[in-house]
Amino acid sequence: MRRGPNRYGMPALPEVRFLSRTTPPHLFTLITLTGMSAMAMNVFLPSLPSMAEHFRTSSAVIGLSVGLYLAVSAVIQVLVGPIADNLGRRPVTLAGLGIFCVATLGCIWAPNATVFLVFRMIQASAAVGMVLGRAVVRDMVPAERAGSMIAFVTMGMAVVPMISPAIGGFLDAAFGWQANFWLLFWMGAAVLALVWLDLGETGQRGEISLAAQFRQYPELLRAPRFWGYSVASALGSGAFFAYLGGGPFVGTEVYGLSPQELGLYFGAPAVGYFLGNFLSGVASVRFGINAMVLWGTACVTLGCAASLAVVLAGASSAASFFGFMFFVGLGNGMSIPNATAGMLSVRPHLAGSASGLGGAIMIGGGAALSALAGLALGPGSSAAPLLVIMGGSAALGVAAILYVIRRERQLGI
Repeated sequence: MRRGPNRYGMPALPEVRFLSRTTPPHLFTLITLTGMSAMAMNVFLPSLPSMAEHFRTSSAVIGLSVGLYLAVSAVIQVLVGPIADNLGRRPVTLAGLGIFCVATLGCIWAPNATVFLVFRMIQASAAVGMVLGRAVVRDMVPAERAGSMIAFVTMGMAVVPMISPAIGGFLDAAFGWQANFWLLFWMGAAVLALVWLDLGETGQRGEISLAAQFRQYPELLRAPRFWGYSVASALGSGAFFAYLGGGPFVGTEVYGLSPQELGLYFGAPAVGYFLGNFLSGVASVRFGINAMVLWGTACVTLGCAASLAVVLAGASSAASFFGFMFFVGLGNGMSIPNATAGMLSVRPHLAGSASGLGGAIMIGGGAALSALAGLALGPGSSAAPLLVIMGGSAALGVAAILYVIRRERQLGI
């Protein structure tokens, strides 16, 4: 049941009772759902060397477990939206989590690297939590509140990547690499139980066939505002993905950091992202999603430009380079939740499809920028090529959201 407007005239949040499927899901459930999806991506990274040794293969082969997971995750994000729009959020989320748990056991008991990589790709079914967690928010609240609530939901995606590699390293040292996957299995089982108890159906089951649902993708693809929000999100976050691709090289080769020091510095964007999410949570309703996306992408652009200026002046250090990365995270924390809310609101009846397609665009674009950053850096490089790529990507994100703002003014909405 949705309560009436609050004293500020804004629509109130729907009534929520924890562990009751008769009301919309609790915020804790949605945060846990998206957080588990993020943990599945990187908790095992410290175990890659020991996994290569266990399976008697090269680091390059076992390293495919990262790229293949992201690739399948992008495909799933495209497919799961229309499926959930047609069949409902609840059954698709439960099915995805169940498949994830079974695939995790397959990873643990895999007899060789090939079987492991197959089950690792199936593990990407965890992406349903990321896609449908956001779609559920849009089902529950209007657009002006969706950016705020999505920001709180995606805080789990900021905190978890910060702490999960450290947890994974401890578990690997104490119990072996399989312990990371046992953690994922039991966490997946716990989230599955939580979703079963707390997540009632928030969407309306489609009255058309699944094939017809997929044929509605062109409706999204023909919407300029959907592209504006998606591209703004992809290019703003692309600066961070480029950082993931080139930051380790800059830290170790340019500034001579040890692995332990790099680990401490590398989390600067995650701290900024957490703060940016908080700012979105408290400010999106007041200032609007377009303003938050604009300020966020501008923050990323200015942070990269300031860091580049320091590099070109010959005064750069590890502290300055990674310190400015805080602003990359801060800007993404403001822009991504609000751009997501915007893309889901362009065609509300296709919110699940929009969430999946927008997420795939973001991951695909980010993967390309990450690869570009890796290619741009080599022996003798400074941090400048990486900062140019990051700043250029974010600047194009500013242009994308300015296009959306201009188009909305022309349409009078």
